[in-house]
Amino acid sequence: MRIVVDFDLCESNAVCMQIAPDIFEVRDDDFLYILNETPGEADRERVEECVQRCPKQAISIADD
Repeated sequence: MRIVVDFDLCESNAVCMQIAPDIFEVRDDDFLYILNETPGEADRERVEECVQRCPKQAISIADD
């Protein structure tokens, strides 16, 4: 599983960071950073919740 973020859509609302702070981080510069682009399957449920709850639908999962 690989996390993909469309940074043109992302508004750094930090919803994903609230759900998975070990994977996503919005820093003081107001940009979203992916801390772990390839989390393990144990994190899939949380990442899927991030995908579903993103206000701009900027996050997706690529299963390589």
